[in-house]
Amino acid sequence: MKIYHNPRCKKSRAGLQYLEEKNIRHTKVFYLKEEPFTEQSLKNVLNKLGIKAFELIRTQEKIYKDNYKGKNLTENEWIKIMLEFPNLIKRPIIETEKKAVWGDPPSTIDSIL
Repeated sequence: MKIYHNPRCKKSRAGLQYLEEKNIRHTKVFYLKEEPFTEQSLKNVLNKLGIKAFELIRTQEKIYKDNYKGKNLTENEWIKIMLEFPNLIKRPIIETEKKAVWGDPPSTIDSIL
């Protein structure tokens, strides 16, 4: 199991704590700096989540509000934006071999255990 994690994010830390409290083996993926998403890995996660790219966008972020709010972009355009600005990706994302879930609130992680 992987957790796509940003240690500076309260929601991400809560998801990580949830996994640790339940003694669930996991690997932390620091996607903002150390292990960024590739186009294919992001598409794979979206497929496992069962959502469209826009649904994974953090719409409260300044970069979204200033540059993308109200724009009708394609799936591939949103993916490229997330690759360029990974801080726009909701977190934490918890991924298994077959499924993924956005871990907010942390109890949603139970759905893939």
